[in-house]
Amino acid sequence: MQRLIAARLVQAAITLGLLSVAAYALIGLMPGDPIDLAIMADPRLSAADARAMRAAFDLDQPLYARYLAWAGRILSGDPGFSRLYSRPVAEVIGPALVSTLVLLGAALLLAAALGVGLGIAAALAPNSLRERVLNLVAFAGSAMPTFWLGILLIALFAVELGWLPAGGAGEGALDGLRYLVLPTATLAFATLPSYLRQTRAALLDALAEPHIRTARAKGASRRRVITHHALPNAAIPVLTIAALDAAGLVSGALVTETVFARPGMGKTIYDAILGNDYNLALVCLLLSAAVALAASLAADLAQRAIDPRLGA
Repeated sequence: MQRLIAARLVQAAITLGLLSVAAYALIGLMPGDPIDLAIMADPRLSAADARAMRAAFDLDQPLYARYLAWAGRILSGDPGFSRLYSRPVAEVIGPALVSTLVLLGAALLLAAALGVGLGIAAALAPNSLRERVLNLVAFAGSAMPTFWLGILLIALFAVELGWLPAGGAGEGALDGLRYLVLPTATLAFATLPSYLRQTRAALLDALAEPHIRTARAKGASRRRVITHHALPNAAIPVLTIAALDAAGLVSGALVTETVFARPGMGKTIYDAILGNDYNLALVCLLLSAAVALAASLAADLAQRAIDPRLGA
């Protein structure tokens, strides 16, 4: 187990390093920079002022030199300063990261609970009307883009019915729950189909195993056969889907937070890119990737806890 964690941490470090190089290069090669925006906002700035400002922000240095200086500050624990918010990056990212993790956790729990439950219901009634209806639900969830579903939910529950707020985060825990409902439902419905289909397929395969027939022959009840023999084996591939969906949920959260104007990592990245706040955008991207990698590692550890043979 320790070797697995060590290996995955090394892989994560390499992945984040390569991602930082690619993201920094792409953002750095974009036309314009914060000094250009400052000149557009204040035409009184002279060419000498622009050169002095570029020198102050190291924008007169080659791209690779700027990256090495930025990477050195990140490795030393200093994420720098946000030009857009006029605050340290850590103060901006902290609340945004908590907001995104709350949304991801709620969506993952809802999608997993509903998806696994519906997958079990479909597997226990193969070739029935119930299975066809559930397959249709899974197909609809897979085909519908996250942003479109979010707009539909806003139009129905916020505009037409007026039951829930259209966007924002609210104030206080109870008020925040109302603002969390629509974004959570949007993300969960987009993720639910993979849990439903994978649970159904894995449970059908598990129920066809010889040890299941042996358990039935020994008089085990249907409930015990499913809960004690079939589901543990079916849980392993479902956890693999959970690891893959964690990365998908991170990217989906970025879109969903923008649609619902929720102050999380997605909206922060969106605002940072539009505002040419390169440092804030890069740190947010790396943190989002780190969350996805951590979720993948957690799923691997859970798989080995269920089936120790995987660690052999």
